[in-house]
Amino acid sequence: MKKVLFVCSRNKLRSPTAEQIFARRRDLEVDSAGTNHDADNPLTAGLVEWADVIFVMEAAHRAKLQKRFRAALKGKRVVCLDIPDNYAFMDPALVRLLEEKLARHLRG
Repeated sequence: MKKVLFVCSRNKLRSPTAEQIFARRRDLEVDSAGTNHDADNPLTAGLVEWADVIFVMEAAHRAKLQKRFRAALKGKRVVCLDIPDNYAFMDPALVRLLEEKLARHLRG
């Protein structure tokens, strides 16, 4: 089972939407977190170490991840989805965008 971590800023809209959508898949174990200190579920070294692959919503999230958790990353795959913070939680447009962008990365 592949362990997938979704990361955005505050873990309120984009990454929890991705977590909810992909939690339905039996071949994935998913979680989500935010890079900001006030995130609903703040990103930790433990979460980074747990994940097989990490999907960040913006390049700024990748930069924070690499700066704060370099040791925990140890060659892990980090994919930037380039999804701006323009969507509400479970927005149908966001759901479609996530499904499209993740299709090639999460075949199964």
